Formats: sequence, C-alpha cells, structure tokens
Amino acid sequence: MTTEEAKRNAEALIPKFEFERVLNQDEGGCRINLYGHVESKPAILILERAPFPDAPEYLSVLPTNLRSLINLGNNDIYFWFLGSGGPLAADKDKDRFADLKLSLICPCTDKHIKKHSKQGFRFVVETPEIYRDNVRPFMQASREAGHLNWVYNIIEGRKEVEDVIYRTPLGRDGDEGFLMLPNLHWDRKTIEALHLLGIVERRDLWSLRDLKKKHIPWLKHMKAKLVDATVEKYPQIEEDQLKLFFHYHPTYYHLHIHVVHVMLEATSTQSVGKAVGVDSVIEQLEKMEGDDETGMDTVSLSYTVGEESDLWTDIFAPLKSARKASLQQ
Repeated sequence: MTTEEAKRNAEALIPKFEFERVLNQDEGGCRINLYGHVESKPAILILERAPFPDAPEYLSVLPTNLRSLINLGNNDIYFWFLGSGGPLAADKDKDRFADLKLSLICPCTDKHIKKHSKQGFRFVVETPEIYRDNVRPFMQASREAGHLNWVYNIIEGRKEVEDVIYRTPLGRDGDEGFLMLPNLHWDRKTIEALHLLGIVERRDLWSLRDLKKKHIPWLKHMKAKLVDATVEKYPQIEEDQLKLFFHYHPTYYHLHIHVVHVMLEATSTQSVGKAVGVDSVIEQLEKMEGDDETGMDTVSLSYTVGEESDLWTDIFAPLKSARKASLQQ
C-alpha cells in the first residue's frame, strides 16, 4: 500500500464513526471525547477546536459569514454573543448548536488594546509603600476616567436586570448591599465552566486592598449568600464545587468577587497572585494585629503584570530602573 493510499484509508474512517455517547468534555467546551463504533469496532473520537487561522483573507470575512448570531446581552461598550460557523439543523436550534462565543468592545480604548494584545509578563512585588505612593493614585485616575459606567448600570438596575441571580434590594442594606450575575465571558450553558460575579453596591471599596478587619463579618455573610444563591440557581452544583476569589489587580476598580466552578480551567486569570481566595483574605485579616481599621493595605502583594499594561510602563518599570540606577552609584 502506498503512502497516499494509507492516508485515504485513514481519512475514510471518520465518516464511518457511529456516535453512541459522550465520555467527557472539557470545562471550556473546546474538547470533547466521544464513544462509538467504526465498522462494528469500538472507537473513541476526540474532537478539539482547531486554532483560528490568522490569515487576513479568513478573518476579514468571518464576521459576515456566521450562520447565526444571538446577542446574550450588552452593557455600555461591551457586547457578547453566541454564533455558529457551521450548518444548523433548524433555526430554532441556532443557540443550542452555537460553536462560537463572541465578545465585542466598541468603542475600545488604548487600554483595551494593550490588555488584549500579545505581551510578555513580569512578576512584581507591590509593597504597602508602592501601593500608597504609586498604585493608589493610579487606581484613582482609572476610576475617574469613567471606566465603571457599565458596573454602575448593573448596580442601579439599568442594565442586565434579567441576568441577576441574587441581590439585596438596592439601597436597603447600605454599605452591605451586593448582587450576583453571570460573568460576560461565560456561555451560561456549560456548568463546569460556570463563572459568576458578586458585585458590591458601595463605591468606596476599589479592590481587596480596601478590605479591613471591620469587614470580616460582612465578607463571611456575603460569601455564604453567594454560595447559597449559586447552588439554588444551579442545583447540579454542590457547595464544595465552587471557589470564590478576588482578582488583584482586577480589570476594573470596583470590589467584586468571582464565583467559579472548581473545574473551570485555571488560565492566567487564576495564576499565582492574580486570584486571591476570599477565605484567604478573611483569614489574613483575622490574624492581623491592630484595631478594626487595620487592613490589606498594610501587606505586600505579589502578582504578574503585562509588559504592555500601564501598571508596568508607568509604575513598575520606572521603579525597576530607579533601583538599578541607585545600585550603580
């Protein structure tokens, strides 16, 4: 048999695969293992989404060639969709068989472009002094630039009202009010990829750096409510299949908690220093010496930062250069 004949014989096997059941599917929905038969012989077929081609002639026509497109929601400059690049069984099934999750930011800013561009990363140590003198003013400038409008839309009930899974009545609980809804990156179908956000109402807490010992009872209460609401909404999930964490640095400076399934793939968003467990923060606060005003702004935090981010270019790169210069003197 020639090499070409062997190749054709191999390619002929796939159309002969007779599907029986799903063995496994990864939490991101990008890989699925199927059991079935090929010519009466037991077989396993593993399907993975191929990488997107980066050819301009493909990408330039992709948005206009989608077989279906369903808007899952939109808020301010953010839009997200389910789409299908393949044939559909029926128009009513276009969301069920969607094979693409699309997010649109329009109009985007230079900050968005930097965040979503390929870049190297650095591991940095943010001391209490660096936080106070450099990072805190950076956070304030970011907030004043109007990047939180979409969060306020959610809190005040102007957007995504139908998506809210749990909330305390707006304004009823004062500084202790909060709500929970799906993260815009979750397809809202794949349970093992579940990703929810708990967002606090109050606007004076920008990140975990603002948490103090006096917030411990509230944090415990909020964690319990978020977990209870999640398992009530999704009864196929049990409490010990959830993990709750803060991001540091977060994408936006308004305190929020990520609620995810333990099977959710640990991408860079859950890397060392980026994801800080809610229980870990509570325990650290409990062990701190001092009065109720003692908090997370008194400790050093280590995390990765992108080389294209303003945190690196405006803060940590200049600090590194200054340290090198002082050592050479």
